[in-house]
Formats: sequence, C-alpha cells, structure tokens
Amino acid sequence: QLRLEYRYLDLRRHSLQEALRLRHELSLAVRNQLAGEGFYEIETPLLIRSTPEGARDYVVPSRVHHGKFYALPQSPQLLKQILMISGFDKYFQLARCLRDEDLRSDRQPEHTQIDLEMSFVTPEDVWAVIERLMAACFRQVLNVEIATPFPRFSYREAMARWGIDKPDRRFGMEIVDLSEIAGASEFGVFAKAVQSGGVVKGIVLKGGGSYSRKQIDSLNDKAKELGAGGLAYILRTESGDKSPILKFIGEAVKDRLCEAAQAAKDDALLMVADVREKAETVLGQLRLELAREHGLIPDNIYEFLWVTDFPLFEFDEETGRFQAMHNIVSHPAESDLPLIDEGFASALPGTDPKHPWRQIHALQYDLVINGSEIGSGGQRINRRELQEKVLKILGIDAERAERMFGFLLRALEYGAPPHAGIALGLDRLVAIMTGRSSIRDVIAFPKTANAISLMDNAPAEIDAEQLEELGLQIKGK
Repeated sequence: QLRLEYRYLDLRRHSLQEALRLRHELSLAVRNQLAGEGFYEIETPLLIRSTPEGARDYVVPSRVHHGKFYALPQSPQLLKQILMISGFDKYFQLARCLRDEDLRSDRQPEHTQIDLEMSFVTPEDVWAVIERLMAACFRQVLNVEIATPFPRFSYREAMARWGIDKPDRRFGMEIVDLSEIAGASEFGVFAKAVQSGGVVKGIVLKGGGSYSRKQIDSLNDKAKELGAGGLAYILRTESGDKSPILKFIGEAVKDRLCEAAQAAKDDALLMVADVREKAETVLGQLRLELAREHGLIPDNIYEFLWVTDFPLFEFDEETGRFQAMHNIVSHPAESDLPLIDEGFASALPGTDPKHPWRQIHALQYDLVINGSEIGSGGQRINRRELQEKVLKILGIDAERAERMFGFLLRALEYGAPPHAGIALGLDRLVAIMTGRSSIRDVIAFPKTANAISLMDNAPAEIDAEQLEELGLQIKGK
C-alpha cells in the first residue's frame, strides 16, 4: 500500500525499471513482427456503446446528451470484426481494455492486450501467426528459443488429464481414470458413484507414502472445500500399504488400482469419486497445490500449449439460462450447426447434459503458458442469421439484439468474410517473462485490489458544478 502511494519513489527500484524496460522491448518486438507479416496497426475508439461482454462496463456520462452514456471498451472485439468486414484483412493493436470487475493477482481494472484479427483464415492460420510471434518475442527479448508448433489439446482432454482448462505441463501427476476397477469393488462410495454415472479418478504423489495422518486430513479438508465428498487414499510404504478403504476393496482391487495409476512404493494414490466435472476439478486443484508445496514446478521453463474445442455454451443453474462460455461471437463447429435448431425444438431442460446446445463445440481456442491463460481467440460468426440464433439462445430477443448489436448485425449483411483472431494479455506475458506473480509488478501505475490509485487518490468525488453540467445526482452515499 505504501509503495503504491509513493509510486514515484517505488519506480526508482532497479527491478521495476527492468520490468518496464522489458515491457517496452516486448511491445516493440510485437509491432515489428506483426508489421513484417502484413498486419496494420489500427486504433479503435475508447468511447463506445455499452454491450455485455461478461463483466461490468465503466461508463462515461455525456455532457452534450444528458441521460446517455458511453462505455469504456472491455475489448475491441466487435470493432475489429467491423474492420474485417471493411476489407482490412490483417489488423492489430496494443489495445487498452477496461473492466469493472473484482480483482485478483492477474487482473487489473485496466489492462493491455495484443489484439489481432485476420480475414479468410482458419484457426490453424491464427495459431501459426501466434507461434511465430511468440518465438520471435522470446528470442529477441529473452534470448530463449521456443519450440514450435505448440502442443494442442481439446478442452475435454485437458480436463480429463489435468482437471483444468489451462494445464501446467511443467510437471507430471496427471489424472488417471480408475472408474472401471473402482466401480466393480465392494466399496460403496466407489460403486455408487460409478453406477450413478459418475467416475472415480486419482492422482499419484511421488514420495507421498510417508504422509502423516495430519497431512492426509489436511488434503481431505481441502477436497471438501473444493466441493468433493471426501478424499480416498492409499499410502504405499516399505512396511505395507495403508488405507482405511482396504477392508472394503480388498488386496486384489487395491493392487489393480495402484498398477493402473502407476503408484509405486513410497507413493500416495489420492482418489475422488464424484460426477466427472467435480472429480476432475478437485484433483486438478490438489495437483497444483501439491506441486507448489513439494517444489515440483521447475523455473526458467516456458511450456506453451493450445486448448481447443471448448463448449460453445454452458448452463447457469442460478439464472436458469444458457451463457456463452467465451463470447457471443464465437462460431460453432460446422458439424455441430444442426444442434442449434435441434435445441430450439428439444423438450430437454437446460440442466440435462444431453441437451443439444450443451453438445455444441466452438471454434474457440486459448493459448496457455506455464498454466496461465495468456490469450483467447476464435473464429467469429460471419452471418447475421446465425448470430441472431446465438443471441436468442443467450436470452437476447430480436428487439434487444437490434438495440444493442444492431450495428454489427447490419454489417454482417454486407459480405462479412470468414475471420478469426485472438487477444493476448500483454501484462500477463510480461509477468511470465520476468518471473513475477502479479501483473501489478509490470505496470507503471497499477490499482489496488479495490481498484484505487493510491498515488493520486482516484476515484474521487467531482465538483457539484460538474455533476450539474452532466445532469447527474449522487444518491445514498
């Protein structure tokens, strides 16, 4: 807090100056590489119309048009699509983006993204551009050679193997499916989970066979905090295998479980029985926590990968509505297009995993470095009819769609080319390249966790005259 209040003194520190110098070098390398590939740097407005993009907008009242507001852009998404329709086949900018959301270590209310879009391309074309860009930037800025092409994993494979859609592959401990063996055992928890359509999955902690009861209880509590019913385990020691479930599963099933998971002597096999999504997510979080605790994550390694084939929609049980998993303009996979109309005719509730809309995959992809999502992109919808159907699925009727997105819908009628793109977080990329855990350490003037600038005390009250000029009143302080 004190450092941010006296930021002009804090910025004298060598480490901060080096981080900002690297940020400059990275920005320069990005511009040179993309310009060399024929991209045009085009700025988009900072005062735009408010459109929902998942977070709250920062709004700016108009002095000239009382009662009307601009919004500060959460991203240039719709505007860069307009540029593609306008005939600019390759666009990029280092875009300032602003979102009024709760903050964490990798979020700030304002951030910078490397934003680009291309016409007449497929996702593979975008991946190739980004792989060349990353290789050039790491070579020029860090003198590090990055191997390309990057590995590619579907969303489903990433969840099945690592329990997260942004896997860190710098260490092992992959999730193993033990459902077939465990479900046939006499242990009621395992059998019931599998019989009801769930799974039994596990991870192996090398050297974890010596874990104490206190350590196991701590892991069990963590699993429960994450939503699991509990954590089953087998500790493999020189004096024999230890587990409270041995009396239920027997030696033969225990040996088969350990063999399937490749749990050797001195290892710990940790298992969760639950619905698939819950079991994978819980084990994925435990995997990361154990890796940090045991120092399994190596330094100075940059592990790039693509995650692809995300679901287009997810169902929010709190609101009872479908939501876009990424954004409202993601193009469905061509083979899944018939499922859109099937969903409108379906009698299945949205809560049913078999609902047609829950089977639709998006031409959407994320770039991940060392377990951190560094960028997200996709192929965009380029036909008005399809865009209107997607908006309708999301609960946006024709009247509201015209009011909020009319400019985009009209533009799509004038020959929108197939187009795709991506946005990379510049701040996160600099943090990874400098080994910082927070993007606040690579931004010259960051905000606090409460979105306050302590140096100049922003946000602040404004004069009554300014409020009157804007036609505003402050209520209920």
